[in-house]
Amino acid sequence: MTEPLRWFKSSHSDNGGNCVEVADTQDHVLIRDSKNPHGPALAFPTSAFAAFVNDIKTGELR
Repeated sequence: MTEPLRWFKSSHSDNGGNCVEVADTQDHVLIRDSKNPHGPALAFPTSAFAAFVNDIKTGELR
């Protein structure tokens, strides 16, 4: 049996309605629009998403 995804918003979200939600699986990070929870989600390999977050934190992406 597959467990349901556990979606969450960033703790930095001000709940103004322009939020994304994130869920993770063993191999992927999923991202969706919080206003459309039954709509499509983007799926990124975990390693690619980790590199993206690292690049934001280090200033590589601005």
